[in-house]
Amino acid sequence: MEKNRSSFPMLASVSIHLLVISIVGLVLYWLTSLREGLALSSSIPMKIFNLHPLLMVLGFFIFSGEAMIAYKAIPAQRQTIKLIHLMFHLIALASGIFGVYAVFKFHDEVKGAHMYTLHSWIGMATIVLFGFQLIFGSITFLFPGAAPATRARFAPWHVFAGVLIFFLAIVTAETGLTEKFLFQKLKHGQEALLVNFIGLLILVFGISVIGTAVFPIRRK
Repeated sequence: MEKNRSSFPMLASVSIHLLVISIVGLVLYWLTSLREGLALSSSIPMKIFNLHPLLMVLGFFIFSGEAMIAYKAIPAQRQTIKLIHLMFHLIALASGIFGVYAVFKFHDEVKGAHMYTLHSWIGMATIVLFGFQLIFGSITFLFPGAAPATRARFAPWHVFAGVLIFFLAIVTAETGLTEKFLFQKLKHGQEALLVNFIGLLILVFGISVIGTAVFPIRRK
C-alpha cells in the first residue's frame, strides 16, 4: 500500500500533463485551423478575439493549475517550490490580464458592448480575486513573510481560496466555450465536436488539479 501511495504523485503528474498537452494542442488547432487565426492587430477583428481563449485557457487556466499542483508534483526544497508556485501564478495573472485586454479590444473594434454576459461577470470576478489571492499569499508566505504561527493559521484559508478561485476559472472556461458555441451557431461537424471535447478535457483537468491539491499524498 505504501508503495502505491508513494508512486501516485508521479502517476497523477503524468496524467495531468497529458491532459495539458491535449488541451494545448486542441485549442491551438481550433484557433489556427478552424478559426481565423491569431493577431494583436488585424483588419479581421476575430483574430484579435481569438487571443482571448488562447490566453485564458493556455495561460491563465493551465498555469494556475500548474501552480496548484506544484507542491505535489515537483520534488524540490519547499522554498524553491514556493517560488515556482509564485512564478506560475504570475504568468497566469499576466495571461489573464492580457486575455481580458484582447477581448475588450475586440469589442472596441466591432463597436460591441462590454461585460454583458454571465461569462464575463464570472471571469472578471475570477481575475480580481486571483490578484488579491496572489498579493495576500505573497506577503504572508514569501515577501516579507508572516510569523510561523500566522502562516499556519492562514494556510488552510489560502488553500481554500485557491481551490475556490480555480473552480471559478473552470466555470468561466466552460461558460466561455458554451457562449462561443452558441454565438457561432455550432450544432454538428468537426468544430462543434472539437469545442465540446475541449470543454470535457478542461473539466477533467480541473477536477484532477483540485483532487491533487486537496487530498493528502504520502511520499517515501
